[in-house]
Amino acid sequence: MPPAFSAEEKARITAILLETGQRLFTNQGLRKTSLEELMAPTGVAKSSFYVFFDSKEALYLELMLRQSGEVKRRVIDDGLLSTTDTREGLRRFLRATLTELSANPLWRRLMTHPEEMQAVARKLDPARVTLMADNPVTALSEFVALKSDEKELIAAEPGVITGVLQCVLLVPMFADRLGEPALQAKVLDLLIDFVAAGLTPGKD
Repeated sequence: MPPAFSAEEKARITAILLETGQRLFTNQGLRKTSLEELMAPTGVAKSSFYVFFDSKEALYLELMLRQSGEVKRRVIDDGLLSTTDTREGLRRFLRATLTELSANPLWRRLMTHPEEMQAVARKLDPARVTLMADNPVTALSEFVALKSDEKELIAAEPGVITGVLQCVLLVPMFADRLGEPALQAKVLDLLIDFVAAGLTPGKD
C-alpha cells in the first residue's frame, strides 16, 4: 500500500511529476515513457504514482490543460479569429502557431503526434477529456467546418483542409534542409501565403 503523504509532500511530488512528465513526453512520447522514469526524480516508489495521477494519460492531460488556454489565446483568439477576413485569419493562425511551436516543445509534440492525444482520450473518463474541448485543435476544426459551410474555403472535406494546414506546421521539422535561417523564413512566409490563398478561392 502506498505511503501517506502530507499536503506539502504531495505538492512537491506533483510539481516534480509535472516537470518530469513534460520533459519525457516531449522528448520520447507518451508510449515510451515509463512509470519508473516518471517517478525516479521523486525518490519514492513507482507504485506511489497512482496517489497523484490515475495514469500516464491523466498526467499528460493535466500538462495540456495547464497550457491550452494560453496557447488558444495566442494562436486562435489573437491569430485565427483576430480578423473577419478568412484568408488573413489563416495566415495569422499559421504564423502564430509556428511561433508557438518553436517556443513550446510539448505542443509541438502534440501537433506532430496527434495519436498521443487520441490515446489520452481513449484511456480517460469522457467527462475529463471534455475539459480539452476549449483548445487550439478543436477551435481550428470548428473554424474550418464553419467557413466551409459558408463557402469561404475550397470545396474539400474539412479534415483535408485541416490536414493541409498541419502540413505547413510540419515544415520546420525539416527546415535545416532549406538553407540558412533567413532563407527558411522567406520560404515559410511564401508557403503560408500560397496555402492561405489556395484554401480561400474568390478573393483578390
